[in-house]
Amino acid sequence: MNSRSTPLYGQLLHLSYNMWEEHDALTTRRRKASLKLEFDEPLWRELTERMAEAGMNLVVLDLGDGIRYRSHPEIAVEGAREPEWLAAEAARLRAMGLELIPKLNFSAGHDTWLGPLYSRCLSTPLYYEVCTNLIREVCELTRPRFFHLGMDEENYDEQQDQNFIVIRKNDLFWHDLLFLCRTVEEQGARPWIWSDTIWEENAERFLRQMPRNVIQSIWYYGVKFDESARVAALKQLEAAGFDQIPTMSPCIHEGNPQLMVDYCRSQLSAGQLMGFLQTPWARTMPEFRERHLISIRTFQEALRETGGVRV
Repeated sequence: MNSRSTPLYGQLLHLSYNMWEEHDALTTRRRKASLKLEFDEPLWRELTERMAEAGMNLVVLDLGDGIRYRSHPEIAVEGAREPEWLAAEAARLRAMGLELIPKLNFSAGHDTWLGPLYSRCLSTPLYYEVCTNLIREVCELTRPRFFHLGMDEENYDEQQDQNFIVIRKNDLFWHDLLFLCRTVEEQGARPWIWSDTIWEENAERFLRQMPRNVIQSIWYYGVKFDESARVAALKQLEAAGFDQIPTMSPCIHEGNPQLMVDYCRSQLSAGQLMGFLQTPWARTMPEFRERHLISIRTFQEALRETGGVRV
């Protein structure tokens, strides 16, 4: 495991879940974006307490439109938390041994949270201004080591049922990605992304243009670790010298977390394997409580098998 720091054992949780849906959706595969915050505070506290008890040390929190940002309050949905809440939660988690890592997904396919105006003006001066303001504000509130920018699934397949489809390609995609990464670095944090582009586009160009400081997360939720292109990308990133936090989930196959940990521990070098991230992909609402608890349990079990987490 990465000798430069404590291994990272984290889980993705959601303040906002307005990522994939549209506000003006009519008939799509997914529901319409919510105008109210769907977030249960007691469950959030229970889950973070259980994560700490399980030996986890990191929470990636998808913020979206769940904060009433001082710089852009117009983004917030009804019930959004005040900026002071985010700062206070970062402190509460820190006292529990959990590091809060903010996430704002700037993928053109997952940016409903930006609202109808900003999510439909990508790659314009206004867009760059808004992105900069939000990243700066969130970093001021949380002082994070890392900042997750998302950037996954910006492709036609994921957006084909939407009313408004945007896909940045070639030089424009790289311009915007590098802009976002620089903005994060200017705030003293390290950028972190989903690494989809390495298997969706030209892998050679990805490896050539992606800054080595950007933390990479290949996500894979299957069980066939000898066939997936996504699994092969883990070794491509390893060979190119990237630090990685592989991402797993029990949402499709409950055995996936154990298989992912076993594979990475045996195939990737300890110096570049920073840790693991679990992704239950569920709103932080009571009806999904059991799914979240299964996610924590299967992660703990997977790490216990390799002696990687306290029990």
